[in-house]
Amino acid sequence: MKPITLKDIAEILGVSVTTVSKALKDYPDVSKKTKRLVKETAQTLNYKPNAFAVNLRTSESKTIGIIIPEVVHHFFSSVLKGIIAQAEKKGYLVIILQSNESFELEKKQIDLLLSKRVDGILISLANSTIHFDHINDIINSDTPLVLFDKIAKVVQCSKVIINDRKAAYTATTHLITSGCKKIAHFRGPLLPQNSIDRFLGYKNALLDHGMTYDPSLVYILNDMSFEEGVQFAKKLLKDHNDVDGIFINTDLVAIGAISEFNNQGIDIPNDISIVGFSNWFMSSVISPTLTTIDQPGYKMGKVAFKLLYKEIKQKKQKTPVTFKTVELPTELIIRDSSKTTKAS
Repeated sequence: MKPITLKDIAEILGVSVTTVSKALKDYPDVSKKTKRLVKETAQTLNYKPNAFAVNLRTSESKTIGIIIPEVVHHFFSSVLKGIIAQAEKKGYLVIILQSNESFELEKKQIDLLLSKRVDGILISLANSTIHFDHINDIINSDTPLVLFDKIAKVVQCSKVIINDRKAAYTATTHLITSGCKKIAHFRGPLLPQNSIDRFLGYKNALLDHGMTYDPSLVYILNDMSFEEGVQFAKKLLKDHNDVDGIFINTDLVAIGAISEFNNQGIDIPNDISIVGFSNWFMSSVISPTLTTIDQPGYKMGKVAFKLLYKEIKQKKQKTPVTFKTVELPTELIIRDSSKTTKAS
């Protein structure tokens, strides 16, 4: 069935298309009687505004694009919920794309979003992204951009982050003050800034507390998966069976490590204390429950959209945009996988 148009309603009521348009928008120069007739007729005929035509007139698509490394990742799913909750309040549709940690796919997805004329883009960068021309293409196209979580410091745009170095320092310090003498680190790939910062936080905590930094205790993971947690737990026991503490880059890996230690009859936390990062739901239900850094994903999503929306409005009003970096606080959640501090 052919969609009902403003012209159809105008012909039925014997008025102009302009009058119909104004009546639907509640213009004051249209009588209450005419507005009522127009709106009743539009409802009866199930009239829907032509979104494409509206977008052409307003230069807005009322859509934003989001690119994240993984949709199923607990942290990113929380971020998405925060973004969508705010976007819906402002009448925006959200296009969600998953880069699968691929630089090449990320580039193609940015091209796609720009071709769709989205009003703004939110991105958490792929682990393999080390060149940023495609990110700068967004800025050069005058499309508002906000980076979150995994960012590039050299890109000039607004960002929403946590202090990964400080959070990792806190996690490692907790292991030290609870009595651990030899602490390993399961880190992420070499490239992402948050992986670098979490490693540096771990290293600085050791040095600041008079402990020796041993590079052989740092294990570089690529997939950051449950399976790698199992794999590197086995490797750690083979390489350093006297390790009594581990700071692990993300909870999923930590849960894999706990599973393997449980299988081998290792007493957590008395033999090995473990601290993860992110505070996944699973971290509170695994046995023993996982001590971890709480990373505020939902709030990060809300703040990221609010920043983007502000810049979208500033662009529309042709007012200068000042880029802003928002740092959200984190918190150490102490559970059963680590011993309490000596002081307590």
